[in-house]
Amino acid sequence: MKIFTDEQRRGFAVVIPLLLIVLLLSVLVERRTEPVLLTRDVETEADAVDDSVVLRPFDPNEAGYEELRRCGVPPTAAAGIVRWRRYGKVYRMKEDVALCTGVDDSLYAVLKPYIVIGEKYAITPRSGGEYTRSGSAGSSPATEPSGVERDAAEGGRQALLRSFSLDTVSAAFLVEAGFSPRQAEVVLRYRDASGGIHSEEQFRRCYVVSEAMADRLVPYIVFTAAEPEHTAESVGDAAVGEESLPRPLVEINAADSAQLRSVRGIGEKSVTAIMRYRELLGGFYSVEQLAELDVVTESNYERILTQIWCDSCKISKIDINFAGPKELMRHPYVSAKALRRIVKQRQLKGGWSGIGEMIDQNILSEEEAERLAPYLRFVRDTLNSTAQTESPQ
Repeated sequence: MKIFTDEQRRGFAVVIPLLLIVLLLSVLVERRTEPVLLTRDVETEADAVDDSVVLRPFDPNEAGYEELRRCGVPPTAAAGIVRWRRYGKVYRMKEDVALCTGVDDSLYAVLKPYIVIGEKYAITPRSGGEYTRSGSAGSSPATEPSGVERDAAEGGRQALLRSFSLDTVSAAFLVEAGFSPRQAEVVLRYRDASGGIHSEEQFRRCYVVSEAMADRLVPYIVFTAAEPEHTAESVGDAAVGEESLPRPLVEINAADSAQLRSVRGIGEKSVTAIMRYRELLGGFYSVEQLAELDVVTESNYERILTQIWCDSCKISKIDINFAGPKELMRHPYVSAKALRRIVKQRQLKGGWSGIGEMIDQNILSEEEAERLAPYLRFVRDTLNSTAQTESPQ
């Protein structure tokens, strides 16, 4: 008597091998699935000492490759962190680690709680609302005060405030009012270079004066009116009157080397650098762009600003939808990564109608887009200019 029919035996012959294959695949998948950062590949005998890795805090500015590995950082990421330091990179904030080779978004999310930026390198808040790099020249390490300490400090400063004139105030008084010693020196240099601070707007233009600091101090500042300019009332006084008249501001996009040299604070070396940078940019859209040049030092930056102005209408724009790679490459604000993305995406898409599209497609970061936008011309701009040219008069 047969227990199974021939048809049933043939069915078992098909099903059983399939079950064995499924079981074997499940075992292989289970073996290959290992928790990220919880097991270490045995690369060397030194690595074989510990079978598992537990994440521990590490300072990317100080830790070497081996220390990073002991703290649980994968090999590629550890090598990338060390390599960036060799290129002169300093990690000022945790997010800088995410830019290293071998650190993607998911890995950075795991490492972030364990990244420690030492006070020597970290960007820390300073009185007046300004942020500074701790350990840099002219500054000292600072840490965020507690709420009680901050309130006490602000209360003490408020008690010290009284009416004062910026024309006669000392650096010590400005420090008591809330400025750091370096900020106080900058304010005094700005005052001396501009011949006095005679209005609230002029005070706010000083780059070390934050909005919060200005709002707190302006009610106590006594602004003195600027002295009237002398005019020549006779032919004999004409020369004296001309000397006392203020010199016209220099427009930096059209100025030649002689006009730039006439600005107090701009020397021969600075003139060459400014004209070269102006050519690469296609013109300046803001006078603050001069601060991007190494030859323009902090000591003469405020002095120069009082003597120049910028006509942004003179900028030479790049047609982003048709410009060649060489033209894009020479612009200081176009990074190599952005250039590759622009060329590749433009070949696929055919162009953009606005800077917002380039941000949405991750071609430019918001910071890159903000800097580059004044220099770009898009499809919509090209079509509008063409229509205006072809329209009958």
